[in-house]
Amino acid sequence: QVQLVESGGGSVQAGDSLRLSCAASGRTFSAGTMGWFRQGPGKEREFVAAIRWRTGNTGYADSVKGRFTISRDNAKNTVYLQMNSLKPEDTAVFYCAAAKTVLANLYYTESYDYWGQGTQVTVSS
Repeated sequence: QVQLVESGGGSVQAGDSLRLSCAASGRTFSAGTMGWFRQGPGKEREFVAAIRWRTGNTGYADSVKGRFTISRDNAKNTVYLQMNSLKPEDTAVFYCAAAKTVLANLYYTESYDYWGQGTQVTVSS
């Protein structure tokens, strides 16, 4: 069974930075794509960023482009989300997700096979 464990959430002020981590484990796990989604209060879960594992090709939601950066450490099976210039509207539970295949479309939650438990990010003004 594949497990995704997120860490790095917290409460910060607007303009601050946070780095989220997601460590993947599982005896036969080999990610094709890993990504981050978030769900704000009263909102649906939405795509934030994703990375195609082998190539490092990335994609971002328009709302985070230029502020967030997704990266990976192959050796550690870990994906990171560096979040800079945080805004109150970034407040959400952030979820790590993994797909067994290399996704053509990164944005759909249904395309991902495994999910973490989520980590809370709260940004105050």
